Amino acid sequence: MADTDGQEPKATDHQTILVAHMMTPGVVQVPGDVSVTEAASLLERERMPCLLVKDTESRFGLMTPTDIVKKVVAQGLKPDDIEVRAIMTRPVQFIEYDRAMDEASALMMSSGTPILIVTKQNQPVGVLTARDLVLSPKRCSTSISATISILDGESMGREHQVAISQLSHAGASVESPALVLPGTKVLLSFCLSEMMSPLTIRGSILNNTGIEPISGATCSLTAAPRGIEIQFIDLSPADQSRIKAWVLAQLPKSFDPS
Repeated sequence: MADTDGQEPKATDHQTILVAHMMTPGVVQVPGDVSVTEAASLLERERMPCLLVKDTESRFGLMTPTDIVKKVVAQGLKPDDIEVRAIMTRPVQFIEYDRAMDEASALMMSSGTPILIVTKQNQPVGVLTARDLVLSPKRCSTSISATISILDGESMGREHQVAISQLSHAGASVESPALVLPGTKVLLSFCLSEMMSPLTIRGSILNNTGIEPISGATCSLTAAPRGIEIQFIDLSPADQSRIKAWVLAQLPKSFDPS
């Protein structure tokens, strides 16, 4: 596996954040005939968001904890009997390490994937997730009242009043009285100001801080609101521009994302 040779890419200006600055270095690669049990152990041991599965010289896939839960555990299958090639997610989206984070954001939204494999000279060197994207610079701390509508799962159609605590054109962190399972599709509705028309954005839940629910799309909480991270999906160029402009207007004048 290639590495970055100790060379850190340089941004051409202070407003450019590169993929290499935000990625998780290293890629764990396995052949397609490895059992799900063995792959799951490797995933846990290496503490990586995914494994890169190389089934053939030209056929790649990703295996994530979600693949194991949905395609093996939920189906009542035995992980010892299943090869990772049978549950891997395809196609894999690749991006070069010296590309701008805005380009990574556009690729995630257009492909609908929350994980990109980062390459350097066509060799895998890291992993970039939607969570990395949401937590990247140019993200504004705020407090905006919003509504989350659940689009799938057992709680489809339910709405929850939440507060947006951080916002970027790639996603948002919200404080919610309900815990929503990672992977759940939602609509987030909010206004950036009284003078602007409301935004209604489709998104996917990345993760929650706090307890893990056992089943169901949501569970009620009696404790303090929990943090939920949302990756925006299919955000229109116009809405992207509105959020970017608003975020930049809220940032301190001395803000330097480098």
